[in-house]
This record gives sequence, structure tokens and C-alpha cells, in this order.
Amino acid sequence: MTVIVVVAWRLAGPRVAVFTGAALAYLALFGLWETSMVTVSLLGAAAFLCVLIGIPLGIWFGKSQRAYNAALPVLDFMQTMPAFVYLIPIIAFFGTGKPPGVLATLVFGMPPVIRLTALGIRGVPESTKEAATAFGCTRWTLLKDIEIPLAMPSIMTGVNQTILMCLSMVVIASLIGAKGLGQDVLVALQYAAKGQGMLAGLAILFCAMVIDRIVQGHYKRSTARHRPGR
Repeated sequence: MTVIVVVAWRLAGPRVAVFTGAALAYLALFGLWETSMVTVSLLGAAAFLCVLIGIPLGIWFGKSQRAYNAALPVLDFMQTMPAFVYLIPIIAFFGTGKPPGVLATLVFGMPPVIRLTALGIRGVPESTKEAATAFGCTRWTLLKDIEIPLAMPSIMTGVNQTILMCLSMVVIASLIGAKGLGQDVLVALQYAAKGQGMLAGLAILFCAMVIDRIVQGHYKRSTARHRPGR
């Protein structure tokens, strides 16, 4: 808990650190710490892989309309297919457990970060890119110093949406043995234990909010630090 709170303080500031401490205290006091850490590990692994794969794909699709048109039906399929349907081929090919749960979450949670990254890259003004090119920017420098910084608000929105999508799928993935807080929710549904289900649901909410607040807070602080005049 101390490590997580210190990381939140350093990356996102004191307000996020206080909220993080309160959320972690809730998990510990109600006996949900171990299952919450399982959920956070699944969510963190899936969200990290989604961002690691999705942002480069989004940049590529933002620069190539042909590639984006080819990928659009696949993204629509990934985003509109009911979440429970993903579990059928996952069980058939990979069995049950945590790795198949992460894989199902990866497929379900990746489209938002790809779409919004491509949207942000396409939204960079052509006049800005032309001016940078006229001053001698290479394609890599243009991407690194001009396009990605200007597209970053859209990219961070995609990261936020991906975290939320991964969270919802992590709960569903408990049906194939991923365990974590999703299993507590399923048990509460089976036995109509409203109190237990509510406690587990709030724990899932706090886990997602802590991760999102740290990521978004770090981005906002770094943006404010690099503004002109600072």
C-alpha cells in the first residue's frame, strides 16, 4: 500500500495519493485485498498490452487511410461482439485460467485506443505538419515532436476507455477461471448475496479509478510542467 501511494503521489500529486490511500484502505478493511490484487494484475497486464499494441496500430491507421479502411471491419467486429461470445473460442483454443482471461480482455479492450489514436493523428492540422517539414523535420521527428504531442489528448482518452473496457471484461473472464473480484461478484449473484456483491463491485470501481487517476494525473502534470513559461 505504501509503495502504491508513494507512486501515486510522485506521478499524479497529493490529491490522487489521498484518494489512492482511501481506496486501498477500503480494500484492506473489507478483506478484499488479495482478490483485488489478482484483478489489478489481470487488468494491468491486459491494459498494458492493449496500449503497447494499440497505440502503434492507431498511429499507422491514422497515417494510412487504406490500412484504416481495411482494419475498420475488424475493429467493428471486436467492439460489437457480445463479451460472453469471446469466451467460447478462448476456452476452445486456450482452456481456462488467467492467461486466457487476459487474452480475451486484450481482444475486447483494444479497439478504443486504436480508434482514438488514429483520430488524434488525423486531427493534427496539415499546416502545422507542413511548417515543421519546411523547417527540416524528418518523418520520425515530425511524428515524435509534433503529431504525437498534439494527438495526446485523444490518445489519453483512448487509454481511459481501454482501461474501462478491460475492467468490464476482467469481471466476465472470471467465468473461465480468471478469479479475482469478478469471482466474488459471481458468487454473490448465485447466492443473491447483495451485500457481498456491492462490496466487490465497489472494490472493482476503486481499482479502476486508482489506475485511471494515476495515469491521467501523470499526463496532466507532465503537460502543465512543459507549458511555455514554466
